[in-house]
Amino acid sequence: MIHRPARATRTAGPVRPARRALLGPALVLALCATGCAASPGTPTGTGAPAGTVAGTGTGTGTVTSTGAAAAAPAVPLKPGEVRVGGEVDKPYTLTLADLRRMPLASVTVTYTSAKGQQTHSFDGVPLHTVLTAAAPRFDPSRKNGALRGVVAATGGGDYRAVFGWAELDPGFAKSQVLVAVSQDGVPLDDNSGPSLVVPQDTKGGRYVSELDRLWVGTVDQVVDGGR
Repeated sequence: MIHRPARATRTAGPVRPARRALLGPALVLALCATGCAASPGTPTGTGAPAGTVAGTGTGTGTVTSTGAAAAAPAVPLKPGEVRVGGEVDKPYTLTLADLRRMPLASVTVTYTSAKGQQTHSFDGVPLHTVLTAAAPRFDPSRKNGALRGVVAATGGGDYRAVFGWAELDPGFAKSQVLVAVSQDGVPLDDNSGPSLVVPQDTKGGRYVSELDRLWVGTVDQVVDGGR
C-alpha cells in the first residue's frame, strides 16, 4: 500500500493577482475576436441611420461612421467666382465672364449709403435667372410653395443679406434684383466679382459687393422646427 503525503497548506507566498489581471483582458479580447456579444449599453453603431456618426461611449473622442464617407469639403472659390447652392438640384459656380454671356438688363437707381445719396446705372443679369438655373427644390404640393423660399447673398468680408423669393420672382415683384456686371458703363473687376443691385431698396445695405455665394432654401425647417 502506497502512502501519499498529505497536501501541504499553501501559506508560503501570496496569490499573484497581477498575472490574473493580465490574463483576464487577454482572454476577453481573444473571445471577442471570435464573435462575442457586445456588452449591454455599448453603442455598436449598427442601428444608426446611414451617414450618421456614432460615438464609442469611451470619452476619448473617437467616432465611428456608420454610412458612406463624409462629404468632401467644398472646393475653395477662386477670386471672382460665385457659388450657387443650398436646397437645389443643380448647384454650380459662375463668374463675371459667364454672366456677360447672358442676356443683360439695365437699370438706374438712387439709394442712400454711408457716403450719402448715390445714383448709378448698372447692367446685369436678373438674380431670379441665376437662381432658377440651379433648380431650387420648392415643394410643388404646397400652394405657392416658392413663397417659402429665401435667398442669402454673401459678399466680401462675410457680408450677408437675405431676400424672400417673392422679391426676386417677376411673377410677384415689380422690380428685379440684378447681378451686376458693370457700373456706370465700367465693367466690374473680374477678380472682385459681381455685385447685387436692388432697385426697390432706398438704402444700399443689400447692394452686396464682391458677391461670392448665393444660397437658396426654405423657411420650413426653421419655422416648423421651432428654432
